[in-house]
Amino acid sequence: MSLPASFTAFRIHQDDHGHRSGLESIGLDDLSAGQVLVRANWSSVNYKDALAGTGKGRILRRFPLVGGIDVAGTVVASTDPAWREGDAVLATGCGLSETRDGGYSPYVRLESSAVIAQPSGLSPREAMVIGTAGFTAALALLRMQDNRLTPAHGPLAVTGASGGVGCLAVDIFSRAGYAVHAISGKPGQADWLRSLGATEVLPREALADAGPLQSARFGGGLDSAGGTMLTSLLAQTVPYGSVVSAGLAAGPSLEMTVMPFILRGVSLLGVSSANAPRPLREQVWAQLGTAWRPAHLDAICTREVVLADLPEVFDGMLAGGSTGRTVVRID
Repeated sequence: MSLPASFTAFRIHQDDHGHRSGLESIGLDDLSAGQVLVRANWSSVNYKDALAGTGKGRILRRFPLVGGIDVAGTVVASTDPAWREGDAVLATGCGLSETRDGGYSPYVRLESSAVIAQPSGLSPREAMVIGTAGFTAALALLRMQDNRLTPAHGPLAVTGASGGVGCLAVDIFSRAGYAVHAISGKPGQADWLRSLGATEVLPREALADAGPLQSARFGGGLDSAGGTMLTSLLAQTVPYGSVVSAGLAAGPSLEMTVMPFILRGVSLLGVSSANAPRPLREQVWAQLGTAWRPAHLDAICTREVVLADLPEVFDGMLAGGSTGRTVVRID
């Protein structure tokens, strides 16, 4: 296959001139080392991408790098016999846009260990609607189920429900047979969240009480906020329920007592989607292509953009103006 001498990617710099990012012409020799070269077709926008692209978060550990923590495409060359030209693949996390060049480029060179075969139940675009956000939600569900959580424990609360992780969690959890209570500060999105599978939509004030032990009404849930919301969710979880922490939109601190743990046996679980071990990633993506495949991907994907649109998308996301998922078409 003939490969281009140069192509346009979205690249991020930090040097004596400060932070800057934007479209830039680069070549294959500029890409990070790796065994698998992929022709990228789709990527997505996550909160972490917005922080990296604007420089408002310390995401990148070296510069310059191509942004984008997600990518889906086709193998064009590989020195690892496990992958052959024409294989449909994806990668999420694994150092993309952190320690190595990411998915905002027509060509991405990956470590073989980061490459996952495209699930047969998903198109490349659908896989990127899911992306890191949906992978995180599904990983959270797997963690709770491994901790013996069942629908009989009660409804699962999902904080930040109108965001990327949250809306996919609503869909995935309901697909898996759980009642879902969506917690959102955007009342205008209530009908949309119900259409994704939420049985109830509650305001943020439902998790505003930092009391050490409250009336138990949730089987557990997924929290992307941290702070008081996570404290309150744990205090409202039923005996032997499970709560997964997956974000810090409201802050990194957690001030609480041990009472939910020692009086109700509640479990606080963590997920780290960026560095999940390969067997776990394969297991989660297999579920996402089959039993946990989100049923409302068209509704969850609220925007499709190209690389040139990314700065505007980043600013809107950091300002709290995004809903659902944004996919990036790599031309």
